[in-house]
Amino acid sequence: MASAPRTKPTLTADQVKALAQDHGFDVCGLADARAPWEAGARLQAFVDAGHHGSMDWMETTLARRSHPTAMWAGARSAIMLGVNYGPDTDPMEALTKPDKAVLSVYAGGDDYHDVIKKKLKAMAGELHRLTGAEVKVFVDTAPLMEKPLAALAGLGWQGKHTNLVSKDYGSWLFLGAILTDLPLAPDQPSLDHCGRCTACLDACPTEAFPAPYQLDARRCISYLTIEHDGPIPRAFRKPMGNRIYGCDDCLAVCPWNKFAQTGKEVRLALRDTLRDLSLSDLAFLDDAAFRTLFAKNPIKRIGVARFLRNVAIGLGNSGQASHVPAARHLSQHENPLVRGAGVWALQQLLPAGDFSALAKTSMAQEENASVRAEWGQTQ
Repeated sequence: MASAPRTKPTLTADQVKALAQDHGFDVCGLADARAPWEAGARLQAFVDAGHHGSMDWMETTLARRSHPTAMWAGARSAIMLGVNYGPDTDPMEALTKPDKAVLSVYAGGDDYHDVIKKKLKAMAGELHRLTGAEVKVFVDTAPLMEKPLAALAGLGWQGKHTNLVSKDYGSWLFLGAILTDLPLAPDQPSLDHCGRCTACLDACPTEAFPAPYQLDARRCISYLTIEHDGPIPRAFRKPMGNRIYGCDDCLAVCPWNKFAQTGKEVRLALRDTLRDLSLSDLAFLDDAAFRTLFAKNPIKRIGVARFLRNVAIGLGNSGQASHVPAARHLSQHENPLVRGAGVWALQQLLPAGDFSALAKTSMAQEENASVRAEWGQTQ
């Protein structure tokens, strides 16, 4: 007589959540990976409208992002996990110091991709050992729409700024996902608690939200300072202020942050070496110094040229003549992307006559058309 096939041991939802806590996650929710959802259609509309800008990978991976099972047909459950990275200061205060560089809160410590993935792999490995289940881990570099899944798993809801909002942690959760073939009882999806509030939309310096729950990345300072590899469009330079890597305005003003807590993961905390960074000092970083300052940090991924481009915009917006030497240094940089931004900074900081006189001699020596165009601009 043939024996019945051995069934895999499973875990209860509470056991999975206890395991998540043991592995350093602050929140855990479960979702049915096969459940229908509208996120794929919203992403299609986002791409069709061109709101993804130059992020071509969003278009090429669109089919795989359309649903969790498009990534893995065998997925039955999604274990959604979050790590709190709440800041120890108000991010909006940094905007009042025009000679200092403002970095997005998430970029203050070690690269969260590395920190979260290590935790995910450890937890997924234990799940496999305990149950024999298949598991796959994802952070936001993979084509999995983690924010809609997190909402489906009850971790929070996607606010009008399209980011996840948590009742317990406000705006400050890093997300990770484990897809598995385990049949786990799903949590209730989160309800939207934005109400009539539009604080996030009103706070955006570049009006990057064409409507609630819609983002045009091409106007977003986070996209412009991180993903965009060309000159910053002139219309967005002044609104950038001293934000040189990312922008937290729409996150920081959310009223639900009254429940936010300072993050406990020390590797994600703001490093002392990245507090109160002087724009002028940053302007003189070479590639080696840049890599040293941002070792194991997400900022290192954009490279020194793109970073210095952003620094130059910050210098130009400082309104401080003491920054002229730093701007002048960048206007002579070997990379035309940096030079062009440095020229713009000089134009903002120098009296019009002084800039015009400098432009006459500099344009004759400049071979790059884009940089020459910057020299030829008038206020």
